Amino acid sequence: MDDNNEAKDKGARPYAFSKAVVADILIIAVITGLAYAATLSAVATIIAFIFILIIVLSLSVRILNQWNRMAVLRLGKYAGVIGPGLYMIIPTIDRTPIKLDLRVISTAFKAEKTLTKDNVPVDVDAILFWQVKNPESAVLNVQSYYDSVLLASQTAMRDIIGKSELSVMLAGRDIIGKDIQKLISERVTEWGIAAISVEIRDVTIPNDLQNAMARVATSDREKQARVILAESESLAADKMLEAAHKYEMDPYAMQLRALNMMYEISLAGKNVMVFIPTENKGFSVPLPFGISGLKEYMSMQKGEDKKSDNKGKEK
Repeated sequence: MDDNNEAKDKGARPYAFSKAVVADILIIAVITGLAYAATLSAVATIIAFIFILIIVLSLSVRILNQWNRMAVLRLGKYAGVIGPGLYMIIPTIDRTPIKLDLRVISTAFKAEKTLTKDNVPVDVDAILFWQVKNPESAVLNVQSYYDSVLLASQTAMRDIIGKSELSVMLAGRDIIGKDIQKLISERVTEWGIAAISVEIRDVTIPNDLQNAMARVATSDREKQARVILAESESLAADKMLEAAHKYEMDPYAMQLRALNMMYEISLAGKNVMVFIPTENKGFSVPLPFGISGLKEYMSMQKGEDKKSDNKGKEK
């Protein structure tokens, strides 16, 4: 970031606009004077002046948009940067071979069949957002700044992919993008260009590897489902044992639970329930309809309690 700020603050040398205007005026005056000396006619001189003015203006006037800059070379030497607005240069002496765009530019680039650290071939598509911060450096320090940025981005991506594992790339695209952006910045800063960010659009892996990864993911999900089911069964069994112990301690609670189950079954509306009066004792175990069996069970419990108390007193 410090290098980018330094490049931005450095700026570029401005073009000497006033010198170009004076030179254009002198050119027009000299040629007009020669025309008057040759013709000695005011009308011919005015016509020659207008004709020369149109030619000089067409060759010297430059109009640039707010986001554009243009480098000027005077007799092959760098003379400065013009823009934005209306500028004039010296015809045939000054040249403007390169126009620069200072807006943020998005460049799509990719790396095909690049091996990761764990030897997996991948195809990666990404977008680089970058901006020209110093037009002078972009003109003088690199032949074609646009193509150079694209090539630097591709090589930087290949370097980062070669140092990363596939799982890291798939899980942390933002981290990979920051690493690529940092490496690109190190290479293009001296060109007066700032790499703003790199966004990874897609990571493509071979089909057979995709199928293998899908099977692994499916197996992991099934294993987790089985573990969760087993834990649920264990918790349910513990709760059932706890409930059974409570019902054993209080038969009336068991009776109420049985009646509640009958109520829940009847809510479905598709079941037919027939109540038959019975005195079934249920083998001394209280059933939902065995009222007498419930009474006998309670009397048996009281008898066993008395016997245990008598045995305790005899001892």
